[in-house]
Amino acid sequence: MIEEIRERLQKEIEQLNHELHVTLPETLERAREMGDLRENGDYQAAVERQGFVQARLNQLRDRLSRLSSVDTTKIPRDRVGLGSIVTVVDLDTKDREVFELVIPDAMDIDAGHISVSSPLGRALMELTVGEEATVLLPVGSRRLKLEKLRTIHEQIDSSAKRDKQKKKARKSKKAS
Repeated sequence: MIEEIRERLQKEIEQLNHELHVTLPETLERAREMGDLRENGDYQAAVERQGFVQARLNQLRDRLSRLSSVDTTKIPRDRVGLGSIVTVVDLDTKDREVFELVIPDAMDIDAGHISVSSPLGRALMELTVGEEATVLLPVGSRRLKLEKLRTIHEQIDSSAKRDKQKKKARKSKKAS
């Protein structure tokens, strides 16, 4: 999860750097060739875009820096933490929901992500299987019970195991 976010941020940084150092200078040069810059809308728009791009780059670099400081060794192995995939049961409706707890930059509600800093994320943090939490939401409260937990460590271990099996299969295929 963290690596995917890092790659996404790095990709956006590369795109914005290209725009800042290649595309916008070309646009500014073409606008300068048109003459009077005070009344040149293209020039003004490019200058404004340049400021926006620089601000966004600073923001992305800051996020990337903070992401690099995430220490997965400090994430719990036996209870809900960053990267955990949880199955919860709403004790009132008996509905089951599956969520993955992510950092705010990785939020994708359609994929079942919830931010660790959201009310729901904060209520689930540190729970162990079988424990209950009450979540205070603007529309009322929800009582949830943690039914199933898969920590980020279990996911990393499973991924490493799959990669090892794939590598072994490729070696076997080459040998035959």
